[in-house]
Amino acid sequence: MALKVEQTNDLNFIARNLLAGGIAGMCAKTTVAPLDRIKILLQAQSSHYKHHGVFGGLMAIVKQESFIALYKGNGAQMVRIFPYAATQFTSFEIYKKYLGGLNVPMVQHGDKFVAGAGAGVTSVTLTYPLDTIRARLAFQISGEHRYTGIVHAASSMFKTEGGIRALYRGFVPTLVGMVPYAGFSFYCFESLKFFCMKYFPTTLCRKCDRNTGGLVLSVPGKLLCGGFAGAVAQSVSYPLDVTRRRMQLAAMDPTTRHFGVGMVKTLKHIYKENGVVKGLYRGMSVNYIRAIPMVATSFSTYEMMKQLLDLDTGMKI
Repeated sequence: MALKVEQTNDLNFIARNLLAGGIAGMCAKTTVAPLDRIKILLQAQSSHYKHHGVFGGLMAIVKQESFIALYKGNGAQMVRIFPYAATQFTSFEIYKKYLGGLNVPMVQHGDKFVAGAGAGVTSVTLTYPLDTIRARLAFQISGEHRYTGIVHAASSMFKTEGGIRALYRGFVPTLVGMVPYAGFSFYCFESLKFFCMKYFPTTLCRKCDRNTGGLVLSVPGKLLCGGFAGAVAQSVSYPLDVTRRRMQLAAMDPTTRHFGVGMVKTLKHIYKENGVVKGLYRGMSVNYIRAIPMVATSFSTYEMMKQLLDLDTGMKI
């Protein structure tokens, strides 16, 4: 009987975490959808927009296509991001709980990083094909559409580009980049959260009446911790993000097909043709502009949903 109650509680905990994480991801990605699209166009050197900067590119999209075109590919993004974010946040809570119970000094000091990296790898493995499809849809220019929607893009890639491998093109650099990105994101956020609660309990935190009286981050505190975590994580993993995009979009232009031949070769091609600043870190400015509010919104919404769903009991310092 006790075992059944415990299993029910575990399932309830997982279900509420999945909901909280999914909503957090959808809010975050919708907030920065226009910046996501111009980032993809700049990363992959779109012939229509590669001569523009961030804001010039956004204005050019509205002028040449339409205002709605700023959100091109966001439908596929929403289909992907709910299971992705739900899995990532829930996996993090499960891994963190498990690692916290191990009596291994090295793991105890880095449990947040390991749990975050594991959560990132778990979520991206399950949802990667949708990311590839979303990138293809976002890269299309009005009047030059190759795909009519999510299903058409998936079926076309599967039939003409080598089956399931086409949907997972660029997966290796994504996986390699996900370890530092997700690891540092969660580690920095959790560390800053503890720091704020310990040293700024009255300015960046508040007591929550819904729990046992522990401290929770205020909205400014959540945004500050989330934004800083996003900036650190993106700085470390960005070149691999560029590599992933070039591999995903290689087949869309005959002149860029050589970018889909493997992670190491793609990195070398990018460096050889465009260098570090204009190649490996191409679009980094827009990435900071989008990543900071995106991660801040994601963590803030997740923390808020945890409190609303009684998943956060607060922290006592």
